[in-house]
This record gives sequence, structure tokens and C-alpha cells, in this order.
Amino acid sequence: MNAPEPVQQSVVERHDPALWQEGLKTGLPTLFGIAAWGMVVGIAMVKTGLTALQATGMTLLVYAGSAQLAALPLIMAHAPIWVVFATGLVVNLRFVIFSALLGPHFSHLPWKQRLFYGYISGDLTIALFLQRFPTAAPIPGKLSYLQGLMFPNWLSWQAGSLIGIFLGSAVPAAWGLGFAGTLAILCITVPLIVNSAALCGVVVAGAVSVAAYGLPYKLGLLAAVVAGMLAALAAEGLLEKRKGRHG
Repeated sequence: MNAPEPVQQSVVERHDPALWQEGLKTGLPTLFGIAAWGMVVGIAMVKTGLTALQATGMTLLVYAGSAQLAALPLIMAHAPIWVVFATGLVVNLRFVIFSALLGPHFSHLPWKQRLFYGYISGDLTIALFLQRFPTAAPIPGKLSYLQGLMFPNWLSWQAGSLIGIFLGSAVPAAWGLGFAGTLAILCITVPLIVNSAALCGVVVAGAVSVAAYGLPYKLGLLAAVVAGMLAALAAEGLLEKRKGRHG
């Protein structure tokens, strides 16, 4: 007699159109900003000397605006390849934390599916999903809700990025795209500052980035990311200890 399938697998994988639409509605207000941010990155790739084909390949394969922007000046400066990869890796280390938070919800899925959803995941989509489902309880429609967040987010980013790539040569430098990119990053970063630990990390990273601005190969950015992450983790540990004492 065959063993019954795990309850969580049948619950999570069942498609739920209502929750898919709920996920879409939840993420809808962010799509314009995501597309604008993608367009800024697309233009930046072309402006740094990448061909349209190279830039298209980068946006489809990497799909990480902050890592792409961090890597571009290193590529322009002919930095060693290990520096480029190390910078992109450190900038995207936050996704290791995101994966640890998201993993318990979908650990039963085949690894190919988990790899695919890991590829199309974004900061805001994961944050919004965890707000809706803060625990790993087997609630029906979780995967549908996640898809409603992730698929439109990916499409918006790629559409904006491709527009930026193919229109980049026509955009004058006087438009101040660097400042526009900074504003786009701020619009995405501010909603992610959800507690004191995250705020501490942002403040420390900002201070280190300014202090280490003169380092070669833009290594000040790498140092700022590492310092910010360590500060956030330390602050989180202190907050947990305080809660334990007063609990």
C-alpha cells in the first residue's frame, strides 16, 4: 500500500487563483518603481561600454540591480575578475538570509523548482511574502501567492532593463542618470528597514562607504556591505539578548 503524500506538499502546490491575484495586487504598487530601476540599470550597462547583446545577457542571467551596478565600474576599471565576482557575491549575500527565511515554506519542492524561484526572487517580493505568511505553517495557496508577487516583478524589471539597454545611447548625460539611480535605490531600500537592527546596518554601511570612498577598484563598497551586515547582525543579537532579559 502506497504511503500518502505529505500534507504540506499537496497544500502548498495547489494552485489558488484568488491568492495569485492577491499577490499580484499586493505587489502592483511596486512594479512601476521596479521597472524604472531596471531602466536605470539598463542604461548604466550601455553607458559603461557593454554592447546591447552583452547587457541583455547580463540582465537576464544576473538579474540583480545592485550587484550589476557594483560590478560595472569594476569592469570599466579592468579590475581582476575575482574582485568583480567577490563584489557581486557580497552585495547579494542578503539573499542567503532571504533563502533561509523562505526555505521552510517550500523545502518540499523539487530542487529545480526551488532553484527557479530563487532566480526570480527579489527583495520586495520576499519581504511582502513573509509579511503575508510569517510562519511556515502549511497554508493553502502559498506558492500561488508567491508566484503572483514574483512573476510580475521579474517581468517589470526585465522590461524596464531592456528599454534602458536599447534606448541608452539616445539618453543625454545631462539627465543625471546617476542621481536617478541613487533615488531608485533609496526607494527600494527604505521599505526594507523594518527594525532597529536593519537601520543600524544601513547607517554603518553608509558611514563606511563615505570613509572608504578612495579605495581602489571601488573596494569601499565591498567594505561597506560587509560592515553593514556585521553591524546589523550584532544589533540583532543585542536586541535578542535584551528581549530575553526582560522576557
